[in-house]
Amino acid sequence: MAAATTAPLRTWSPDVRHETRSDGTTLVWRADPLGPYPAKMTERLEHWAALAPDRPFIAERDGEGWRVLTYADGLAKVRALGAAFLALGLSPGRPLAILSGNDIEHALMALGAQYVGVPSAALSPAYSLLSDDFAKLRDIARQLTPGLVFAADGRRFARAIDAAFPDTPLALTRGEVPDRPALDVAALAATPATPAVDAAHAAVGPDTVAKFLFTSGTTGSPKASIQTQRVICANQAMVLDCYAFMRDEPPVIVDWAPWNHTAAGNKNFYLVLNNGGTYYLDAGKPTPQGIGETIRNLREISPTWYFNVPAGYEMLLGAMESDAALRRTFFARLQMMVYAAASMAQHTWDRLHRMAAETRGAPLLLSAGYGATETGPFALSSMEPQPGPGNVGIPAQGVTLKLVPHGDKLEARLKGPNIAPGYWRNPAMSARAFDEEGFYLVGDALRYAVPGEPARGFLFDGRIAENFKLATGTWVAVGALRAAFVDAMGGLVSDVVIAGEDRDRLAALMVPHIAALRELVPDGADLSRAALIAHPAVRAEAGARLTRFAAKATGSATRVMAAMFLDVDLSFDRGEVTDKGSINQRAVLAHRAGDVAALFTDDPRVIGADVRVMGEAAQA
Repeated sequence: MAAATTAPLRTWSPDVRHETRSDGTTLVWRADPLGPYPAKMTERLEHWAALAPDRPFIAERDGEGWRVLTYADGLAKVRALGAAFLALGLSPGRPLAILSGNDIEHALMALGAQYVGVPSAALSPAYSLLSDDFAKLRDIARQLTPGLVFAADGRRFARAIDAAFPDTPLALTRGEVPDRPALDVAALAATPATPAVDAAHAAVGPDTVAKFLFTSGTTGSPKASIQTQRVICANQAMVLDCYAFMRDEPPVIVDWAPWNHTAAGNKNFYLVLNNGGTYYLDAGKPTPQGIGETIRNLREISPTWYFNVPAGYEMLLGAMESDAALRRTFFARLQMMVYAAASMAQHTWDRLHRMAAETRGAPLLLSAGYGATETGPFALSSMEPQPGPGNVGIPAQGVTLKLVPHGDKLEARLKGPNIAPGYWRNPAMSARAFDEEGFYLVGDALRYAVPGEPARGFLFDGRIAENFKLATGTWVAVGALRAAFVDAMGGLVSDVVIAGEDRDRLAALMVPHIAALRELVPDGADLSRAALIAHPAVRAEAGARLTRFAAKATGSATRVMAAMFLDVDLSFDRGEVTDKGSINQRAVLAHRAGDVAALFTDDPRVIGADVRVMGEAAQA
């Protein structure tokens, strides 16, 4: 086993080319062409059901054991559900809406719809369970006009169903919605497959809409990105070129990330299906309350490929540093780690590499990439060892990256068969999403990891719309500054919002990492959030780290002089944060204008950088 995990990793062999035009626009692409891919991803389910019928496809917790769906059983149920959906009259105009989170029934319902050309739409459970007014869910219902709504538990989702889908037929795994008839998912999955199923499946092609993925909706109503079979299948060909080692051994993943987001719902889910792997559903989350379940699962199952957000890795490190058995199981078969959704702090990066090397006896690749809901998501990936986090890599096979000068930034635009064709029932928004050459307008900036050398990769350089000017006219690159600030705070904050537009200096609203703050205070576990962030020990340590960060700044655009811990959680309903934890900088600044104004006063909540210490540091 050790020899297998420490052998050189088989990955891609990219041939990166680039061209710079007279207007300063640069194109970056791969000369090595994208290989063939299937016309529809459900062909891969048929392939593996025939080649490895008894191999576990998906497993989820069932008490102390695991409930397992094999490839053969999965195909049989998918075909049965396809027959049921045809009988119910589902179609692209009457798709399947899925309200609940990851489970075996969710996977079967989605694949059953896709098998017969009916789009599925996995919606964030937060729209149903965390929202107070269901406004976003109602808007989604108007966009989709679903022919069937699925939820795992009728009781949990009853209020949302009644509010947003009062007349839509229901399918439930368990529970009930009062005064509403519902179809039983188990009964639907026993529907005899008819010749109509085969005909419908044969009609599915590259341009068939497989699913809708809704963007986060932090800047308005969520938008339904059209995910065709071509988008998904081409993207998986790009993934397999990158992760060539999966040709040698089917992947085993243990994953908590929600299927309503592109990272897990597209990349991770279809990565397993395309390569005949096994998907262990992790009901945990990278939160203090949820990480215990993730640790429990990783004590039993050794993944070959692992994905998490930086906060999740931070929590796992804390557990593994005191749990040798967990370390051994986690790293036993692991071939690479991937992080996404937020910037990783250097100290987290260093600890992961150190622990991997100590446990395995050899280094382990830790990789990031770049993409969006509209790009499949896989568009760029970093597969070379790096000295630190941040490099999002080079374009995948078949993808062309266009870098357009935007002030002192380079705006990223993308083209390839993995790009979604637009937004459902919104031709005007679809047209605005592309430039005159057909490149998708991502809205982000990238910068060269090594100036002038695109083959060395790129660094995320912030959202174009987030950047602002100080009163002096100096531009502030918010994305890079947020990442640097979080890193400098050394785990005391989980994220930050930068303020200072049209002012003479910068300040920050900090999202506290409560567990880390409690460690600074004797008996901190007994303190409320408000008492904790106001505690002198917490304020002193945060102030010292803020001062060191400000002292190292190279100018006013990177010097944060004041900060304040947020004493109230960010709001999902107001669009300040998505259910995956991504922060909308503009929304927070707008909705918390009082806190922003306080940052530039002598409000006692404000923690200021110590100018005297900064001066001494500069003289030293």
